[in-house]
Amino acid sequence: MKNMTHVAGSKDDFQLVTHLTLTGSQVEIGRTLTEEARRLGWAPAPADPVVNRARRSWFERHWPQHHARMDGAAAALGLDPDQDELALDGLSFIPEGSGCSAMWVPPSAATDGHGRVGRNYDFFPTTASEIMGGTPRPGELPMSSRPYVITTIPDEGLSSTVITMNDLDGCMDGINSAGLAVMLLIADFETAAPPEGPIAPQVGLASVQLPRFVIDTCANADQAKQALLGAKHYDYGTPLHYLIADAHGQAFVWERGRDGSEHIIEFGDGPLCVTNHLLHRHPDPMDLPRDSESSFESFARLRSLYERSKGATLSPRELRDSLRAVRPAEDPAVPFRTLWTTVFDTADRTLSTRFYLGDGDRYSEELVFPASAK
Repeated sequence: MKNMTHVAGSKDDFQLVTHLTLTGSQVEIGRTLTEEARRLGWAPAPADPVVNRARRSWFERHWPQHHARMDGAAAALGLDPDQDELALDGLSFIPEGSGCSAMWVPPSAATDGHGRVGRNYDFFPTTASEIMGGTPRPGELPMSSRPYVITTIPDEGLSSTVITMNDLDGCMDGINSAGLAVMLLIADFETAAPPEGPIAPQVGLASVQLPRFVIDTCANADQAKQALLGAKHYDYGTPLHYLIADAHGQAFVWERGRDGSEHIIEFGDGPLCVTNHLLHRHPDPMDLPRDSESSFESFARLRSLYERSKGATLSPRELRDSLRAVRPAEDPAVPFRTLWTTVFDTADRTLSTRFYLGDGDRYSEELVFPASAK
């Protein structure tokens, strides 16, 4: 079953936000997501048959929820689910990463004992053509102007709510009914660069699939660590890293080094802050280098968040104030805007978000979405 409503903004605002709620089997959910993606202009991309066959096999073993949704995609397209010539996922296009700031406040550091993660999703308020160095096509909207909130309630397994900019089978933020929250951030802003030429899907998890994989298959941070260490994954554009937190007060950042090494960064029973540099290369928040012209104040933003959180007990309001303090300025010279600010309450299993409607500090009222039907 599908229910779709507009929950924030309008065609006259920068963003018009859609909330899509899907219930049923994973096959039915995949079929509905594909139908919505087709309505938005998506079409399956040609794929190397050998790689595509291996991708389906990997999903079947390691991410059966996604594999079932691909069967639903095949049904929506009238295709044999075992065909090898077309990729039946990647239900849109995602550009080269995003800035962002995030902070985990564990239960022990919260005034009400609820673990919370807050994050700013910072991105270009421009078209995909402009992001790729061209000029806008006639009628082309800014790439981030039509985000979706998607709640999936499968017949079996974990329910979840995610926010995605324009990739209906991946996400930027998400929380599941077990209270596990995941969000992505660009990993190394100083060295970020657009990919050279088209990127073909590979075997394993693409960058924006990784958060959805975690919330589909894991109930806590320990399970997420094991799942990620056992998974194949690849950068579908600029490398990203991920903050993952659970309802039991555990959190970590998952990132890969420039040599492909895998890193799990934890701060014990204390706040964990992450922006847009590799934490395993700069583990001490009190000993960070100066920002360069290309670092987008990643080190300054992390220092600010850490100073506000160290040794403190934070209220929900203070967490939101900290995120507001590190939002990029509304200045024509600054290429980013905070397109949404999300606070995940891992105890209540909710995602609360305010969406960017335009300059002049114009944001929607805060909207609260549960990870499952209540």
